[in-house]
Amino acid sequence: MGLADYFENTQGTGVLSTADKNGKVNAAVYARPLFLEDGSLALIMRERLSYANLQSNPHAAYLFIEDRPGYKGKRLHLTKIREEENSAILNKLKRRHLPPEKQAEKGALHLVVFKIDTELPLIGAE
Repeated sequence: MGLADYFENTQGTGVLSTADKNGKVNAAVYARPLFLEDGSLALIMRERLSYANLQSNPHAAYLFIEDRPGYKGKRLHLTKIREEENSAILNKLKRRHLPPEKQAEKGALHLVVFKIDTELPLIGAE
């Protein structure tokens, strides 16, 4: 099973870890990633700390823990390759659609696209 199928069919909790240009680390809960036709991975982000960190340091790690007994999941090491703000593709891919006034309150959305540098199991280094 490829990564796109895995994330489409597996429930769990995702955590994105980023660091700023000085190495100060942040971790935040994120939805399952989206996969684009070119095989890249995308996350929809608001202008918060994780997004700010990616402006000065393009490297991130995404950890996914499956909703099941035991410790099963994925670790992905990522590098940001581009981003889009409020684009047509972002609007097509987002899973939640808020009314325009609620959307405006929450701020701009960004589709942040990454290449996957390394894929590892949750535990171990197969």
